[in-house]
Amino acid sequence: MNEKILRDEHVSLRVTPEEKERIRQLAEADGMSVGDFLREQLNTPRVRKTKAERDKILQLARIGNNLNQIARWANTYKHTCDALQVNLQLIEIEEQLKCL
Repeated sequence: MNEKILRDEHVSLRVTPEEKERIRQLAEADGMSVGDFLREQLNTPRVRKTKAERDKILQLARIGNNLNQIARWANTYKHTCDALQVNLQLIEIEEQLKCL
């Protein structure tokens, strides 16, 4: 079951000498060839640094904080609160998150 992967396609990319050296250094630091390092980078998720994406991440962090506060409140007052109301609010939050 150890099938060899045929890699017969080429990719050409222009970089500055400094960028090329940086790629080589990063690959070397990971004990990899440049090709293996770049292939590994293709499979590594990254957080984009655009303003819109930073704003979404910040908004998600705030929502997570709010959910933690709701959970803490529900656990503290679980005997006196209306669980159905709390669940309805959580469902509404979940629906709003799906729109992001």
